[in-house]
Parts: sequence; structure tokens; C-alpha cells
Amino acid sequence: MKTDDLITLLANGTEATERHAVGRRLTVAVLIGAMLALALVAGLFGINPALPRWVGTPLFWWKPALPALLLIVGLACVGRLARPGGTPGRLAVVLLVPAVVMWVAALYPLSTVPAAERPGLILGQTWRTCALNIAMLSLPAFAASVLALRQLAPTRPRAAGAAAGLVAGAIATLAYSLHCPEMAPPFWAIWYLLGMAIPVCAGALLGPRLLRW
Repeated sequence: MKTDDLITLLANGTEATERHAVGRRLTVAVLIGAMLALALVAGLFGINPALPRWVGTPLFWWKPALPALLLIVGLACVGRLARPGGTPGRLAVVLLVPAVVMWVAALYPLSTVPAAERPGLILGQTWRTCALNIAMLSLPAFAASVLALRQLAPTRPRAAGAAAGLVAGAIATLAYSLHCPEMAPPFWAIWYLLGMAIPVCAGALLGPRLLRW
């Protein structure tokens, strides 16, 4: 087929794109991922019975703050990368801000307790399973995000896959925080971030294959 014929064929086959297609598809993906993650938490782990008491303490709200902020920035990154030629731009740097703030916040309790007590703040009681549980809970949101991206036009599949992994990991962490018994910022700063890093890395590795045109 000649080049001119191909251009004519593509031009004749074009259709108007929905104005809010990206936002609509990503919203659906987030809702599906969140509902499934919550269902898994309730069914596999159970909601922590101490949650009503914790909600009234300022410290508790640091727990969902980190994944919530990363979810917002991650969604903005996915929204950009879902379009042809889109890049995360400065949002890639903004992603570091919540993590740095959490690490700084974690230093205070570590500096105020004896050295013998610091491993307890870092490891808690669930360090062996926390990150793996978050990674497992991220699977539904990751699948939903990838399906949404496959209906769009990302031209940087590795970056788009990583961003989808971040969104999925943040959703999973928010859901898992309803069960997690740990209330020490040093624990969250390490194991929550590690749990979210797993789907990010998986998305970066799988993106070129899953989002290939």
C-alpha cells in the first residue's frame, strides 16, 4: 500500500474522541480497584476493631495521608501518560515530596526513644507481611488501570505501567490501613512505601508488554 493511500485510509477512519474519555476511564478503574481492595481486606484480614478509637487521634491520619497524596499525584501522571506523547513532567519530582515528608516525620519518634526501642518502631509486628499484603491487594486496581490505559493511547508504556502501579499500590495501601495494626510513622515510612514500590516496579516491567499497540 502506498503512503498516500494509507494516510487517506487512516483519515477516513477517524472518529471524534470523547472529551472526558481519560478521566472517565480512570475514575471507573479507581472505583473498581478500590471496591475490590476493600472487599479483599474485609474478607481476608478484617477491619481492625481499634479503628473507631484511632480515628479520633491526629496520629492516625498520618497513616492514610501518604498513600492518599501519592494516589492524587499518580492519577495525574496516568492522565498525562494516557495521551499520545504525554509525559509526567514535573509530577515525577512532586512524587518525592510525600515520601520525603513521611521520612522526616519518622525521624522524630526515632530520635525520642532509646536505641533499644527503635527496631520496634521500624519493624512493628507485621513487617514480614505488610509490603506483600499491599502488593497483593494492588492486583485488582492494577488490572483495572491497565485495562483503562489499553483503551487510551499511551506512547510511553513503561512509564504508564509504572504510574498505573503507583495508583494501584496507593489504593491498596489505603485499603490495608483499615486493617493494619501498626501506629508508628517509621513503620509506615518504610513498609508502606515498599509495598507501593512493588506494583510500581511490576508496572514498569510489564508496561511495554501489556500496553503495546
